[in-house]
Amino acid sequence: MSNPDPIWKQQAFTVSHADQSAFAGAGLRPFFEYRELGIANATQGRFGAHVIRAVPGHESEAQWHTHDLEFQMVYVLQGWVVFEYEGQNEQVLRPGSCVLQPSGIRHREVRHSSDLMLIEITSPAKFATTVTEAPEA
Repeated sequence: MSNPDPIWKQQAFTVSHADQSAFAGAGLRPFFEYRELGIANATQGRFGAHVIRAVPGHESEAQWHTHDLEFQMVYVLQGWVVFEYEGQNEQVLRPGSCVLQPSGIRHREVRHSSDLMLIEITSPAKFATTVTEAPEA
């Protein structure tokens, strides 16, 4: 059965195996390592997906920022992380927690466990991040 939507014709098949894909520290935050899942290349940058894990001994800078994107979802696999969101207070995410972060919402990662591991899915794969002032209390 074919899908008439041309966007689906612009995707390639991809598989990413954990034992064949290394984590790299060249991501958005120095206290996290990222394992790309091949989604950005397969979708020509329309979507991105990666596994993120904490770098032991490195703490969050707790810096307020925003992202300019269409979609950002985070799902926690293990450990825990505390995010603070504009108008939403602190949120403790633990295994099985999922958050949809609307584009432009001011937020910061406050702290995390040393064994934190999560999946992040974005659209597009590459997007701008802007450091911002804390929201008014």
